[in-house]
Amino acid sequence: LVLTTTAVAVDQWRRQLQLFTTLPPEDVYVYAERRACVVVSTYSMLGFTGRRGGDTAFILEQLQQLEWGLLVVDEVQVMPARTFRTVATTIKSHCCLGLTATLVREDDLIQDLHWLIGPKLYEANWQQLQDDGYLARVRCIEVWCDMSEEFFVEYLQAGDGADVPGSMRAIIQRALWTCNPKKLNTCEYLIRFHEQRGDKIIVFSDNIFILKEFAKKLGRYYICGSVDMRERMQILSEFQESSACNTVFLSKVGDNAIDLPVANVIVQISSHYGSRRQEAQRLGRILRPKPNVSGRFNAYFYSVVSRDTQELYHANRRQQFLVEQGYNYQVVRDQSVARIDQQGLSYSSTQLQLLKQVLESVRRGETEEADEDCVPQEPASRPTQTAPPEPEHAATAASSRPEEKVSLASLSGGLDGSYVVAPTRKRLKLTNSQ
Repeated sequence: LVLTTTAVAVDQWRRQLQLFTTLPPEDVYVYAERRACVVVSTYSMLGFTGRRGGDTAFILEQLQQLEWGLLVVDEVQVMPARTFRTVATTIKSHCCLGLTATLVREDDLIQDLHWLIGPKLYEANWQQLQDDGYLARVRCIEVWCDMSEEFFVEYLQAGDGADVPGSMRAIIQRALWTCNPKKLNTCEYLIRFHEQRGDKIIVFSDNIFILKEFAKKLGRYYICGSVDMRERMQILSEFQESSACNTVFLSKVGDNAIDLPVANVIVQISSHYGSRRQEAQRLGRILRPKPNVSGRFNAYFYSVVSRDTQELYHANRRQQFLVEQGYNYQVVRDQSVARIDQQGLSYSSTQLQLLKQVLESVRRGETEEADEDCVPQEPASRPTQTAPPEPEHAATAASSRPEEKVSLASLSGGLDGSYVVAPTRKRLKLTNSQ
């Protein structure tokens, strides 16, 4: 029984099992079939505690009654989440194997893996794998971009505005440093530079508004939570196989289990605060080994950040896990970045229009998307906002202000995933394979 994080990962496990084993295709099943040699499913399918359809509940009961020879837990760092940790106790197996390249969480639950799965048996050194040719040689570059004047003024006003709730201040400021026109111009320059070299580029952005806006402006494909699974697979297939598609924009749905061996450049313009796990997993999208014909490095990871903002603080924290693995970041700033901004790219003359669109997207709540499939988003070390002292008469008006509610599940990394029951015409039964 193989458990993984997303529906895309389920399909990739199925194809890789058929490629690297002698199992006949009819013995590898996705979630449930009559006779099962290997079953591949997601955490949310087995860990969901809400009401299920009749056929789904019956199949789940069959899964729980069987004694599996091997339980493979992919992306094992998500197992300690409240929703998924029940899988470790409800599924019976003779052996449990956890796999991950990023054994890190932003909370303290990573220690629970010792009794949920077992002790860590093996850890490979990233640099040794790189030297042996199993991983690409990646050059990590952090590009510092000055904030444009209009965006920086709005950024400072959002931080000092007494009439803006604390949570809204952080959202506005994050949107402003993400959509900084000089930052977008730098990203566009990097895209065009590497496309001329024949590279395959992934652009990561957690901000959905700028992901769609930027991708449409450049005429490139994008994938986010609103893109259905069939279209996603078509885009990824074209990115893999076609020379006409060399750049794809991904939201955080691309952080986990996206297999793109041809990708060798990442440009990150937006991220989840100081999440070390996300930084390492995004780097992993370009770590597949590649021919080294152009010098020492054959893959490039760019993190484009806005200077004089909180984003610099988050960027420094995000890099800690990769620094521990032996990577170092080269910082590019000042004159080098200024020359890029003078290229007259897409956002050089439309800054005020873009600023208006960004603020409107924040008001409409279009900057963030819900977590995809079953992957809970652990808290990521966002700094607390220091509010200015309020006058005495403000105490009486405090009760009329909207109260900011934060669930304990979101703070502990245990948000429930989404689950949809598709109606079926007949029940399927699982039995032990011979």
